Amino acid sequence: MDRGTEKEMKTKLTILTLCALLFALCAFAEAQQPKKVPRIGYLSSGDSASESARSESIRLALRALGYIEGQNIAIEYRYTEGKRDKSPELATELVRLNVDVIVAAGGDSVIRPARFTTKTIPIVMVGTGSDPVEAGFVESLAHPGGNITGVTNLSGQLGGKRLELLKEALPKIGRVAFLHEPANSGTVLEVKEVLPAAARGLGLTLRSWEVRETDDFERVFAVMIKERPDALYVSSGPLMTAIQKRIAGLALKNRLPSVHDKRAAVDAGGLMSYGADLVDSYRRVAYYVDKILKGAKPADLPVEQPTKFELVINLKTAKQIGVTIPPHVLLQADKVVK
Repeated sequence: MDRGTEKEMKTKLTILTLCALLFALCAFAEAQQPKKVPRIGYLSSGDSASESARSESIRLALRALGYIEGQNIAIEYRYTEGKRDKSPELATELVRLNVDVIVAAGGDSVIRPARFTTKTIPIVMVGTGSDPVEAGFVESLAHPGGNITGVTNLSGQLGGKRLELLKEALPKIGRVAFLHEPANSGTVLEVKEVLPAAARGLGLTLRSWEVRETDDFERVFAVMIKERPDALYVSSGPLMTAIQKRIAGLALKNRLPSVHDKRAAVDAGGLMSYGADLVDSYRRVAYYVDKILKGAKPADLPVEQPTKFELVINLKTAKQIGVTIPPHVLLQADKVVK
């Protein structure tokens, strides 16, 4: 081998060695770079206490899929505490944080501001709310078409069933007071159509009472009690959720049987509730978050309707207000609080 060929081979070897070294250094540097931790924005219409069980179900479901909060995923929590005017501000905060997904938990009062704030960040809706197609959040349940998908819980549509169960539990009732917040668009169908039709069919007289702010509640309740209703129907909505303990407390004090859409209201002292199993619905949020973080688009992920519903009865409350729940109604209950 002549010297020229030998020199050329040494040069090539040096280049190959340098390339291998450079590749190794790049690989090492890449390995040392901290991986981007996905961030979820959790925008709730409730408060941290009322949301704890549901948000915990999301965390556990995410953990089952390999996402551990504080390790390979971060969650930014924002609570409106039933105050609608806080929703736009909190939604804007989450968008500024450049979260990867926004979970809008609690219906229209958080879904709508999130939708107005961003058209690009995926939004997963869950909790009470109006029909998402009628509200304009999605094009259809099967093909959402935008940046919103998730779970809808049919709360308002179940109003007739709640009233029916209330009458079945308390056959002698005739007058039912209906407590609702007019600003909650999710209850429009319930107020105008579902409950009036159900009340007529059951031979009940339904009297509607509006609560617009938390400070209104005691005054409205005091006037309502003067009309001596036989029972109380409490609609869904962020304001109703925020004051559910106060509602349950005054209902107990006035020995007034109450029916609600959420189990949490019964745990707070309400007599009974019937609605979608919210823990199960919130658990499904993890499925959507996982799919989106892996590249799926909300537009292509069908909106789900609840598959599990639960009837919860508080026998402790029944005893306190002096009512007896018939055995055949208790047998229908998924949970009985004693």
